[in-house]
Amino acid sequence: MLNAAPGKTREPAALLDAVATRIAKAGPSVVAFSAGVDSTVVLAVAQRVLGDGALAVTGLSPSVAPAEADDAARIAQALGATLIFRPTTEMDDPDYVANGPDRCFHCKTDLYAVCREVVRERGLTSILNGTNADDVGDWRPGLRAADEAGVHSPLLSAGLTKNDVRALARHLDLPNWDKPALACLASRLPYGTAVTPERLAAVDRVEQHLRARGFREVRARYHGSDVRLEVEPERVAELTSLDQDQSLLETVRAAGFDRFTVEPDGYRSGRLNDDLAGAGR
Repeated sequence: MLNAAPGKTREPAALLDAVATRIAKAGPSVVAFSAGVDSTVVLAVAQRVLGDGALAVTGLSPSVAPAEADDAARIAQALGATLIFRPTTEMDDPDYVANGPDRCFHCKTDLYAVCREVVRERGLTSILNGTNADDVGDWRPGLRAADEAGVHSPLLSAGLTKNDVRALARHLDLPNWDKPALACLASRLPYGTAVTPERLAAVDRVEQHLRARGFREVRARYHGSDVRLEVEPERVAELTSLDQDQSLLETVRAAGFDRFTVEPDGYRSGRLNDDLAGAGR
């Protein structure tokens, strides 16, 4: 693991070398590609190290916002990477649909099975993902799915934090180096609320409206007939002032909600897991 001296920031060149070394050891690989910054860094470095031995795979399902699939295609093209879209079938898994705290385990298990199919088809060796060192500090059952599937996490094994990853992405001049963190649409539904395509489409519709209005860090949390909106903390007052905005109200109602409320603290990563704290997970 790459370590910096206390109080010092690791140089991007050193971060790049550490990640490249681990990818080279993994050999010709599929990158589980979400179009987020983490997996984009892994794909970009894999392209450098493995050339045609690096492929990107993006799963398609109702839990993936269409705009994110479009972004994956755009970024892969910018990198000159080969991208394969494959449908995933987590919506056929009752354990996923039930939306328990282990939902991500079932989703990632399905995704990595799809990636493994591509590995076999293309005569490759490994699967790479974009897990970083900060990810292990939260409740992430998807990490267990990666372990069980034998997935390599070069950012994690090199000790890169989220800040390191962004620094490296900027160093590589990646088109999405400052893209806000995203998660699948199912993360907008409280645990225990069944995942359905209709509910996923509803929250996506509201989020796309807010992004079109210039908000960057956006979550539309499903609460039955209500939707709870989160944006950047410094822009909460701006969103609150739209409580009578006809365009927003029409979008909320067209998505199937009666009303919206605004989270006064703004967006915060991991909010869905608050209720799990102290519950033994």
